[in-house]
Amino acid sequence: MKQYRDHYFKRAKQENYPARSVYKLQEINKRFHILRKDDVVLDLGATPGSWSLFAAKCVAPGGRVLAADIQSNETKFPDNVTFMQEDVFDRSAEFEAELQSWMPFDVVISDMAPKTTGIKFTDQARSVALCEEALAVAMHCLVKGGHFVVKIFEGPDSKTYSDGLRKLFDKVKYFKPKSSRDESKEIFIVALGFKGADGPAAHGQDAV
Repeated sequence: MKQYRDHYFKRAKQENYPARSVYKLQEINKRFHILRKDDVVLDLGATPGSWSLFAAKCVAPGGRVLAADIQSNETKFPDNVTFMQEDVFDRSAEFEAELQSWMPFDVVISDMAPKTTGIKFTDQARSVALCEEALAVAMHCLVKGGHFVVKIFEGPDSKTYSDGLRKLFDKVKYFKPKSSRDESKEIFIVALGFKGADGPAAHGQDAV
């Protein structure tokens, strides 16, 4: 298992990404094609920055990425990425104003994870709470037809959460990237084609 982790760690360093998590988003994008040129993307839980860097490449030259995390970030981002240190549970007026100026977003991605306690049900409940906050932001700022990707710890509440997403999006898929560790409880929910407030998606794309 150490060799498995080292493979992605070394690859990330070679390709100038701050963390191996970039390959999870790459796999998601290869499977579902969520990131397109000129898209406007919101990245929640962005530190240390790998997802934002990859998204920035995908949406260039005309796209932009707004990245937010409760932790600071020392990564040097390209010009089409704006990073803000922000608590998603207690969003500042400055951040809300920034959201408004960027809206609507084509894609919202969330790699947020709670501080783990080692207690399975506690960690899973905290993960779901973060997912609910990410969804609240997505519903506020996603364009009709937009896409939403969120990391969740598998558990009894994850199905309830995904069932709720099915009412809001055309398609909802579970995805476990190969670059996730085998022992990890994380899984990604990919929600495609936001229905918006008044009916089916206007310009969503089919899942592959």
